[in-house]
Amino acid sequence: MADDIVMDRIVAAMGQLHSGDRDGAKAAFEEIWSGLGEDGDPFHVCTLSHYMADVQDDVRSELEWDLRALRAAGRVTDGRAQQHHASLSIGSFYPSLHLNAGDAWLRLGDTGKAREHARAAEAACGALPDSPLAEMTRTGIARLARRIEEAAR
Repeated sequence: MADDIVMDRIVAAMGQLHSGDRDGAKAAFEEIWSGLGEDGDPFHVCTLSHYMADVQDDVRSELEWDLRALRAAGRVTDGRAQQHHASLSIGSFYPSLHLNAGDAWLRLGDTGKAREHARAAEAACGALPDSPLAEMTRTGIARLARRIEEAAR
């Protein structure tokens, strides 16, 4: 795998987020974004946007980042994802990307769009590897589907 300084920076910021330094992670993500932008490497845009959504204070902003990640994923090839890690396929990103967008739509009160994304997430699950993270994603999708049905009643 070739050196990828941008991914190294994204991964470092993800580490900050996962260690509880949300504000530091957000600042790091924003700095990376300022040099990347919408037209940057789609793999970088997808990954950064996916995590940038997690540090937003407003659900509308979160959804904008979730949708940006989905748009960028549509421009990523498996070959590009595998430059980061040989086991990756872009198809395995879609369940989580749709899950997050569906959750944001539900929190905004749009059960129709939430349901569309929940269904897309479920349909994409075939691309997930057999792993604890994949199981967590499947559980999250099932939980979202239940929440949508409860909200629609």
